[in-house]
Amino acid sequence: MAKRFDPSTVELQEKLVVVNRVSKTVKGGRIARFAALMVVGDGNGHVGYGLGKAAEVPEAIRKGIEDAKKNMIEVSLRGDTIPHDILGEYGAGSVLLRPAPEGTGIIAGKTVRAVVELAGIKNIRAKSLRSNNPTNVVKATFEGLKTLRTVEQVAKTRGIESDKVLG
Repeated sequence: MAKRFDPSTVELQEKLVVVNRVSKTVKGGRIARFAALMVVGDGNGHVGYGLGKAAEVPEAIRKGIEDAKKNMIEVSLRGDTIPHDILGEYGAGSVLLRPAPEGTGIIAGKTVRAVVELAGIKNIRAKSLRSNNPTNVVKATFEGLKTLRTVEQVAKTRGIESDKVLG
């Protein structure tokens, strides 16, 4: 299981996933605002996402980065890929993540690619199955990455040696 991570100890990279222009209709007319979905990570197994909303785009991006730093998790990796297949689901979003051999690269859509690149995953195959809403796809990817466990973590949970986990 993924655990929380303190972002102040490492250098973080930031990536803008999407900016939405939203408006609210009030008595005097429409009020336009912006919502920015940001992903931050250190490229070494730590990644977070955040949503920032403001009247100006740069301010929304700044708020999104702050929110992403608060929501950082540590991802279980095996080398430069993930330890096993996983299906992450959030709302209508569903993302299938599969480990890939060395040299495969990141085979994923734009939204999932932003998350796995900043997490430090170099070889992976991913497929967004249901929703293509960027917010739900990012959240589904995170749900999948949170539930990844290495052989050592499974062995520790079961109270056995790691070579007996695989049979």
